[in-house]
Amino acid sequence: MTEKNLVYRCDGSFRAILCCIYEIYTHREFPVKILTPEDPATLYPEKWIETQDAHARRVWKSLPQKLGRRGAQMVRDGYLTCVPEKELLLCRFIARGYEYGAGIADLLADDTVNALQKALKHLYNEAHLYRGFVRFSIHDRVMTASITPKNRVLPLLEHHFCSRYPEELFLLYDKTHREALIHQPGRAEILPMEEFTPDAPNEEERAYRRMWKKFYDTVAIRERENPRCRMTHMPKRYWGDMTEFQEEAETPAPLPGKTAEKSALPAR
Repeated sequence: MTEKNLVYRCDGSFRAILCCIYEIYTHREFPVKILTPEDPATLYPEKWIETQDAHARRVWKSLPQKLGRRGAQMVRDGYLTCVPEKELLLCRFIARGYEYGAGIADLLADDTVNALQKALKHLYNEAHLYRGFVRFSIHDRVMTASITPKNRVLPLLEHHFCSRYPEELFLLYDKTHREALIHQPGRAEILPMEEFTPDAPNEEERAYRRMWKKFYDTVAIRERENPRCRMTHMPKRYWGDMTEFQEEAETPAPLPGKTAEKSALPAR
């Protein structure tokens, strides 16, 4: 395979990356870069790679055969990562897999494999944290939440939340990648969504948030407070989407039918 002073440009989808591999092996050339429409132009000559389902299916079918099931999964999950020049990295990994076979996943001495493994570790760790850090609020009987991940974690969170809330209507919005996981009983789908702004929490929702904060303050041991340890287990970049860190604009009313208690937090 010869690396040429050539740039591929594609639509950036997973199928487009597979079509780039098809083009590489059809013309026996390897580009120096693979760009998407949002990337700026370069001084290299460019070739537009059309996304064709037949080409993408042919390459995808070859991956488990050549790279093994684990290698194919690394390619699929690698597309969800935020690693720079992801498209080129995945094409290099697939090319290595075609050469080395199913053992490619364990070839950590290879720079390409090592870079992809690190990106996947970051992806899986972020998805694991969001399984505990997502905070749903109820708006008109629909559970909604927003997150700001670095990686595209929604496909990895889908099974967890759909199995945890199988009878609920919920929407989990990824503000970074502008897509949402939408679930209703028996069906779930990840769809593009340019913007999502939930309604302000009603009195009942604010009351539940306040009770959660009061519980948090009650079980805390002030003498053992350790902000550094807290940020180790709950990194600060996640706080903006967690309801317990959001200040209330006004003092909420108590739950209907309940006697108001003196709050452990000062009124705003």
